[in-house]
Amino acid sequence: MSNVNYTEDNIRSLDWKEHIRIRPGMYIGKLGDGSAPDDGIYILLKEILDNSIDEYVMGFGKKIEISITEDEIQVRDYGRGIPLGKVIDCVSKINTGGKYDSKAFKKSVGLNGVGTKAVNALSNYFLVQAYRDGKTKKAEFNQGELINDHKIGASSETNGTLTVFKPDGEIFKNYKFRNDYVENMLWNYAYLNAGLRLVFNKKTLVSKNGLLDLLNNKTNEETNRYPIIHLKGDDIEIAITHGNQYGEQYYSFVNGQNTTQGGTHLNAFKEALVKTIRDFYGKNYDPKDIRASIIAAVSVRVEEPVFESQTKTKLGSTDMGPKGPSVRAFFSDFLGRELDNFLHKNPEVAQAIQKRIIQSERERKEIAGVKKLANQRAKKANLHNKKLRDCRIHYNKSSRKYSDQDLKSTTIFITEGDSASGSITKARDVMTQAVFSLRGKPLNCFGLTKKIVYQNEEFNLLQHALNIEDSLDDLRYNQVVIATDADVDGMHIRLLLLTFFLQFFPDLVRNGHLFILETPLFRVRNKQKTIYCYSDEERQMAINELRGKPEITRFKGLGEISPSEFKDFINENIKLEPVILNKETDIETLLEYYMGKNTPKRQLFIIDNLKVEKDIEKEEEANVPEAVVQA
Repeated sequence: MSNVNYTEDNIRSLDWKEHIRIRPGMYIGKLGDGSAPDDGIYILLKEILDNSIDEYVMGFGKKIEISITEDEIQVRDYGRGIPLGKVIDCVSKINTGGKYDSKAFKKSVGLNGVGTKAVNALSNYFLVQAYRDGKTKKAEFNQGELINDHKIGASSETNGTLTVFKPDGEIFKNYKFRNDYVENMLWNYAYLNAGLRLVFNKKTLVSKNGLLDLLNNKTNEETNRYPIIHLKGDDIEIAITHGNQYGEQYYSFVNGQNTTQGGTHLNAFKEALVKTIRDFYGKNYDPKDIRASIIAAVSVRVEEPVFESQTKTKLGSTDMGPKGPSVRAFFSDFLGRELDNFLHKNPEVAQAIQKRIIQSERERKEIAGVKKLANQRAKKANLHNKKLRDCRIHYNKSSRKYSDQDLKSTTIFITEGDSASGSITKARDVMTQAVFSLRGKPLNCFGLTKKIVYQNEEFNLLQHALNIEDSLDDLRYNQVVIATDADVDGMHIRLLLLTFFLQFFPDLVRNGHLFILETPLFRVRNKQKTIYCYSDEERQMAINELRGKPEITRFKGLGEISPSEFKDFINENIKLEPVILNKETDIETLLEYYMGKNTPKRQLFIIDNLKVEKDIEKEEEANVPEAVVQA
């Protein structure tokens, strides 16, 4: 046993800035590069916005302006403004804020006085400026250190607060803000705060009807089984409809915070919905049949909420407040009264809901016949083949889950063929990265029922590998990455896999779990340097940089990239393109166009965009007159 000294010199106390920078995950969850909606750079923006939203909720300021350039974010609200004598303290002294007084911020989001300080510490530039009653106070920071303390001066600006920050590139490596993610976050704020104007890069977002607007924008009126049910009460708002899609789709919020992982309030809603429906129809319907194809938005305001992490994505409170009813009783009472009344007054909606429940019941019983056999095949296959090379991070077999923290770090690559899966398997991080190898091209499952998922061996084994057979809550990997060759066959396989997920597991896509792996198309090198290029433009820039006669390799398949090279592409420098469903996207229409019958409209699209692979290769060679091109 080694002799290690353990003395007073080994004990040290970190100040607030050091602790946040050494352990950022405790404050903002995972870091990431902006390719996922829960990456740290979006949490930084959310922490600043939450303060501005709280001002609006308290009745101050009807507009918030947000602008994002390449690396700088500005947020200007028109609330009361931070008290000028406390501007520096509010952004640089931990556990300092105005929300500990429950009378002033009784149902606020940010209660612990940490959020803004975390943004400050994790930014290489941070500015805060308060405007208040004709005066202003400004302070500037670098990584949490005060670098410029401006004196209080006169101002003609409207009351409010301006915050400017640049995320620290040392912590958020190669980050990039995606406007789709930012806009989705801002729309949620708009839906939850009817009448609030959010101006994002000069585009105004505003909602008049709250969660009704949210569901109208997230669903298709033609595929909804009945008009959206919109219920509002003190501290609660709910919107509900059923569609034709597989799975359950929820948008849940607490005190204006998008609780992407749900929590006690969403569980209470599901229980109360089932009970109310059963009581109304006087039938003991299976909960899965009641909730099948549901699309619902749930917002509740809780006094002094308890979240399960600093990022506030899952509610842990069991009561509505220190003196309030339990969350379960609150939802049971509200839905038992309001939804029941609605269904009695709207018999055509009640009839449509019952029809959908009966259809789900029939489909579930049809699947049951093949499900048992499919499960047996999957178990047998797991014992005798190597389709899945799993990761080694701790997995609780009894609960069939990782811990929330472990889950965030897990990735599975879905590859085609043995050579590609072999390269990735040798290069991966065995603790957190898994590989699933496809055999040939998957079936085009568009228009087929979920029964095919159990009958088709590849689909059946894939859903078992992901552990999404019963519920997306059991998903084994946080990032599901489609890793196919950058050729015609690879693109086709990618499209077939996208169809599979969108058709049968759309929630996996909506919740930001599906990605496309970007691998380099070219390697440009000379004796001194090697540059990997992801586009023709990058290749041309590399040629210009290396000059002379660099050697150029065109990677046509993942199997051509050696495991030693692959380590650079799937670990620290991984490039993932998220599969994003915009609020305008209708899955059924999208799949019908790309995967349905070959309509004249699609034929014209193919003709207009068709490029034969050999023609592309000729173009590439023509653009590199002095280069050595390898096969």
